[in-house]
Amino acid sequence: MNYNINKGIGRTVEFKGLKAQYLFIFVGGLLGTLIFVMIMYMAGVNSYICLLLGTGGASLIVWQTFSLNRKYGEHGLMKLGAIKRHPRYIICRKPVHRYLRFTPKPKTV
Repeated sequence: MNYNINKGIGRTVEFKGLKAQYLFIFVGGLLGTLIFVMIMYMAGVNSYICLLLGTGGASLIVWQTFSLNRKYGEHGLMKLGAIKRHPRYIICRKPVHRYLRFTPKPKTV
């Protein structure tokens, strides 16, 4: 038997089409939904309501995660966050002559 041990080294992690940070969003969302349903069940909420909210929340997370992956791609969500932190314009409140003034360097002996 021949096994390829090093298959996929250097490639990003992928599961069912989800790549990179979308896996963390997917897993975190499903885990949060599970914990939310467990807390509701322990609080005494009707089990059918818990099941309905759990399946609805999990479906929404799966749908949104795959749509983000399809829309922005592997690194697109990080690029979108970087664009939001980039300033649209630079404000200069100093007078122009302060930028044009020449100050000679002191001579050291």
